[in-house]
Amino acid sequence: MAQLEIENDQLILKLTKAEKLEAVHGDLHVSFSQIKDIEIINNALEMTDIRTGFKIGMRVPGRASVATVVRPGHKMFVVVHHDTPRAIRVTLKDNKYDEWIVGLSNPESILATLKSKQST
Repeated sequence: MAQLEIENDQLILKLTKAEKLEAVHGDLHVSFSQIKDIEIINNALEMTDIRTGFKIGMRVPGRASVATVVRPGHKMFVVVHHDTPRAIRVTLKDNKYDEWIVGLSNPESILATLKSKQST
């Protein structure tokens, strides 16, 4: 399962080996200065839907998505599995992605940690 980790002034989206293969790329890094907003999504499995956009990576509708999702004027990276339907949405600026959506087992604790780091 993907993890969000903090290293110095960077937020890192760490992917498992299988997720790296599915996504067709490695871990993602972003500076905290590039984060516009962080919030919880209660049903991130909606991101596995075919209408979400063109996907580069793995998608099983209603079950999982580990992919870059592109639609006109918007690019996001989604890593959501059936056992992590709740997620953190990290909205970005000055980055090749507009947002990351990361399914997590305990998004509330991650959100609190990220918000506290963002305010320092």
